[in-house]
Parts: sequence; C-alpha cells; structure tokens
Amino acid sequence: MNTQETIQKLEGLTQHYLKELERFSMEDLTRKPGEDEWSLGQMYMHLINASLYLHLRNVRACASSAEDVLTEGKKSERGEAAYMNNEFPPIRVHVPPSPAYTPRQPDSKEQIREGLLSVLAEMKKAEQVVDGAPKQNKLIHPGFGALNAAEWFMLVEMHYRHHLRQKERVESFLAELSL
Repeated sequence: MNTQETIQKLEGLTQHYLKELERFSMEDLTRKPGEDEWSLGQMYMHLINASLYLHLRNVRACASSAEDVLTEGKKSERGEAAYMNNEFPPIRVHVPPSPAYTPRQPDSKEQIREGLLSVLAEMKKAEQVVDGAPKQNKLIHPGFGALNAAEWFMLVEMHYRHHLRQKERVESFLAELSL
C-alpha cells in the first residue's frame, strides 16, 4: 500500500470513528468493562496519542536521521506477519495498567474529535517526508521490531483498524448494560 492509499483508508476510518463517537454519551465513553480494561474514550485517546507521539514522531525521526535511529535491524516475526498481511494479528493485546501506558479518560467529545482530525492532518504532512526518508533508517517498535519511516506511517492506519475489535467488545458491554 502506498502513502496515498494509507491516507485514503485512514480518512475513511477517521470518518467512521467520528460518526460512531456521536452515538455515545460522555458517561458511555468513560465506562470501563472491567478494572483492567479501557473505556471507549480511553481507546480513542490511545489511538490519538500513539499516532501523534509515537508513530508520527518516529516517521519524522527516521526521515531526519535523528540520533537514536538505527541503520540496521529487522522486524520481529510478528512484525513480518503484520506487514505481509497489512494488519495486526487478530489477538488481544493486554498491557497491565500503568501511569505510563494507560490512557486517561477524555475530557470531552470535542477533545476526541479534534484529536482524530489532528492525526489525519499530521498524517497528510508526514506523507511528504516518507518517500524521501532513507529506507535503512529504523526505530524499534516493541512488538514489531525495527521499522522504517514508511512502516511507521502505515502503522497508524493498521492500528486504527486493530482497535475496531476492541471497540466492538466495549460496545457489547455497553449494550448489555442497557438491557
């Protein structure tokens, strides 16, 4: 998939997430299915923050040959599979709650809306640097291994699709509460 296709798919996913956002009250968005699980709002905040402060930051770092960039390294087996299939493995990733990783609850729907639109705008800006980025410049992803700028760029859209499964699980929990 090229950068334009990635942007087009991300635009569609962003519109889907924005449309779905309107279905929920703030109470619904902040309700957690379990103590160690995220609410829909936390999932949205995770998508926004991971995209802006990890994935896109790493696109720019790889493109600019930042200090911490590697010129060697490979993807892990999981990373190879994810990029070969153009999707995350269909497994549930569970990281124990921690202040460093657990997203905070959103303050408002507007915060989520603005965040999703910000990711899309930043992706369009980052698209311009991806093609010129040295392919050997890589940064380590904790599960997928060494990724270059183009792979970090594609990861945003893949990550959005991956969390559709989580969204469905939390929506099922919310639907059961209203029965």
